[in-house]
Amino acid sequence: MLAPHFSTKERILGAAEDLFARHGFAGASLRQVTAAANVNLAAVNYHFGSKENLIEEVFRRRLDELNARRLAALAEVNAGGDADLEQVLAAFIRPALELSLDKTGGSAFVRVLARAYAEHNERLRRFLSDNYGHVLKEFAGAFARLLPHLGKEELYWRLDIVSGALTYAMADFGVIKRKSGVSEQTHRERAAEHLIRFAAAGLRAA
Repeated sequence: MLAPHFSTKERILGAAEDLFARHGFAGASLRQVTAAANVNLAAVNYHFGSKENLIEEVFRRRLDELNARRLAALAEVNAGGDADLEQVLAAFIRPALELSLDKTGGSAFVRVLARAYAEHNERLRRFLSDNYGHVLKEFAGAFARLLPHLGKEELYWRLDIVSGALTYAMADFGVIKRKSGVSEQTHRERAAEHLIRFAAAGLRAA
């Protein structure tokens, strides 16, 4: 059985994630979070200290696991030797698309992630860069070895565009919707295959 304090913290994080997804970081108040989580403000202050810290923990809860899976997948690809571009892209893309299938709030977090790109919150951008920038650097190093014709600036431009396309695919904003009779898993797998092929072609372009 979960300890009560852990349960309370998880309820707060889940409520915050859902409200941030629906209303944005500025639009969702701590009062709304406490009401949705059925806790008082003191519980939020005890576990997080401030709304800014709560926002960061919402990201940390998902991104720590996501990026650990990405790095593990990249290490596995590199361990095999002679990794190709599509394999490295798969290590970056597939764990993210799988997150969007997580039934315990994955889809809500994807919308939160999209808001992080859309809202100009410098503290949040610094937090994401400081805590997860090393993951992009690991992948950038792998891509640079496979794409020696690209200079560093050009490579980062292209990776930025690939990351944007991935966020779009995760959020399922596109015009191609899942057909009836096609499972969510199959739909995401097809999205991954198309995105990997598209990204590989863009990265290889002269």
